[in-house]
Amino acid sequence: MAKFEIIMPKLGESIIEATITRWVKNVGESVEEDDSLVEIATDKVDSEIPSPVEGKLVKTLFNEGDVVPVGTVIAWIEMDGEEGEKPAYEDVKTDEEAISEKEIPVEAQKQESPEKITNDQENIADFSKSERFYSPLVKSMAKTENISLSELEKITGSGRDNRVTKSDVVAYLDQQKAGGAQIQASTPAKPASAAKMSAPVVSSGEGDQVVEMDRMRKLIADHMVMSKQVSPHVTSFIDADVTHIVNWRNRVKDNFSKREGEKITFTPIFIHAAAQALREFPQINVSLDGYHIIYRKNINIGMATALPSGNLIVPVIRNADQKNLLGVVKTVNDLANRARINKLLPDEIQGGTFTITNFGSFDSLTGTPIINQPQVAILGLGAIRKQPRVIETPEGDLIGIRHIMILSLAYDHRIVDGALGGKYLKRMKELLEGFDPETQI
Repeated sequence: MAKFEIIMPKLGESIIEATITRWVKNVGESVEEDDSLVEIATDKVDSEIPSPVEGKLVKTLFNEGDVVPVGTVIAWIEMDGEEGEKPAYEDVKTDEEAISEKEIPVEAQKQESPEKITNDQENIADFSKSERFYSPLVKSMAKTENISLSELEKITGSGRDNRVTKSDVVAYLDQQKAGGAQIQASTPAKPASAAKMSAPVVSSGEGDQVVEMDRMRKLIADHMVMSKQVSPHVTSFIDADVTHIVNWRNRVKDNFSKREGEKITFTPIFIHAAAQALREFPQINVSLDGYHIIYRKNINIGMATALPSGNLIVPVIRNADQKNLLGVVKTVNDLANRARINKLLPDEIQGGTFTITNFGSFDSLTGTPIINQPQVAILGLGAIRKQPRVIETPEGDLIGIRHIMILSLAYDHRIVDGALGGKYLKRMKELLEGFDPETQI
């Protein structure tokens, strides 16, 4: 019988590991091709690993709750076929050995001396004394690059709960090469953040129901608190007359649905306008790295999407400024539909440079959204309501019924001032109010 390796797949450019949350198949069970084998989770998204072959699951190498690096063998499937001299899964190392061999470069393994092994053992002992979690990959990089535990402890982590990631270590090494070898309190690599406040003690009363947050809600909670601690939020508002847009959509939606087999909503129209405005105001399409401003080349707009579970996910429309309106509509519908059935790929919810959230979906007039780090601004869309408005005409002012909505822009006051935020909102208003009612789609 032939043996087939199941590998922890590449889950995205910046994702180096995933947590096994549940084995769908048990050892000894038969597996059909494309059957779900295991459920996994990253800081970005939950996913499943399907079986690429038909056979029987004969060995699992990790338990539920284990964090596994990308590229690591996690299980073996026995398939029909010629049996080798020795079952391949018997040669598999222990979990710790597998992780170490996958993560330490071959060159580094070849060059290890007895002295280096001794030092590695000492470093492992040092890690056990730390209260901070370090992934096997970070430990391996620290050993290879001779980064002491005391240095690691001073690195500001970009992962969940201040966790140090591969990119944090790489950034630290780059800083060393540039002459900033030490992270000192007197010359911080990044601006000091405000002291973290302790949450008040909360007691439950008789009859209260205490339910632990699910994993996604915990991630959302941590991300929101982190964002408020990192960025001084300011929110500006403007209203816009979107009567032309409402009338145009009402006129084309039925034919569009018959032709394309899907709906056309207001959200893609606003995303299309937001992308155009970002192209005119690139200072908002940025991120901050300490005191350095990163001007993003691409305009990748995330759209906050409510899930049936009550949680939130933010799929990303990449290069939104390069798509026509039909392209944005198609992309928005596809991402929103797959988000609701948990079929998004990890790469589809990262890399955003600006976010839009639609309060109007739930009939809210407006809101003050929280910035989706590491971005510096987020646009809120309010409900569209009929209101009496003054209409200026060559013959004089008139009162008419118009469709009005409120736009809210929350921005990071470290880099975006009120003038810039106001200019962006004003441009959004101009684009929406100037929408061509003869637009073809």
